[in-house]
Amino acid sequence: MTEPALDQDGAPEVADFDAFFAEQAEPAKQGVPLRLYGRTYVLPPTLPALFTLQLHRVQHSARPDDIRRLLGSLFGPDAVDHWTEAGMSDRHLGIVLLWSTANVADPGTISMERAAQLYDEREAAKGKAPARKTPAKPRPKGKGKSRNSGKRS
Repeated sequence: MTEPALDQDGAPEVADFDAFFAEQAEPAKQGVPLRLYGRTYVLPPTLPALFTLQLHRVQHSARPDDIRRLLGSLFGPDAVDHWTEAGMSDRHLGIVLLWSTANVADPGTISMERAAQLYDEREAAKGKAPARKTPAKPRPKGKGKSRNSGKRS
């Protein structure tokens, strides 16, 4: 084990992460913009530490405040309320989260279509029914409900 460096008074030198990170700084990257329920959000160029820390907590929590805090670090403090008021489904939320977290660090990594496909695959693997991909076919006009006794044939 190495001894800590000492300053001119013989005290241990302070590990100065402010100076270290300033030396390592890269030009500021722009975050990826997205539109959702009439608002434009700009993702941060990297995942905030708060998101990473909250993610571990939220995995085992269903508390709305935990989820709001987690998503607020990416989208702003009132985004979740706006989305729920607009009627967002859990599937849509899952797709937005998959797309966003993949595209924060590496924009263009995954398309919205691919995020939807991955979400549906994960839900199917959990034993949940996958979301319907195509709308139901309309019934031909002039034909009412088929008459069925309810018995299986």
